Amino acid sequence: MRAVLQRVTKAKVTVDGQVIGEIEKGILALFGMQDTDDDKVIDYMLEKVINLRIFEDENGKMNLSLQDIKGELLIVPNFTLYGDARKGRRPGYSSGASPEVATHIFDRLVEKAHSLPIPKVATGQFQADMKVDLTNDGPVTLLLDSDKNF
Repeated sequence: MRAVLQRVTKAKVTVDGQVIGEIEKGILALFGMQDTDDDKVIDYMLEKVINLRIFEDENGKMNLSLQDIKGELLIVPNFTLYGDARKGRRPGYSSGASPEVATHIFDRLVEKAHSLPIPKVATGQFQADMKVDLTNDGPVTLLLDSDKNF
């Protein structure tokens, strides 16, 4: 599983002109899945997301986590995180999970996220043409990979 995390002051996802997910201060997390992702991977990734110390404390140091600040989480599925652009000009997506498998993994990810000790979890919509608006705070943007490739 891969994720792009963005510290935001606000973010929202729109599908067909309707806002389907929206948060205030917190993290926008774009997630890409592989066929091999299981509950252990999901738990690892969610633990990282809510406990990374990327929010500033009273001294201006990034020393607080999403959980510490009682921030909100917006989870958006993004299969292009497994795009491989090393050859040619058209990325290949063969290392990402198939839509059938990825849907199940994403649903499980969202289900587990709702049980986390954070005040709000919002989501995008799997296999939809989403428009994502955000105000990146910092900007702070991090990459996570459950295989620890980066």
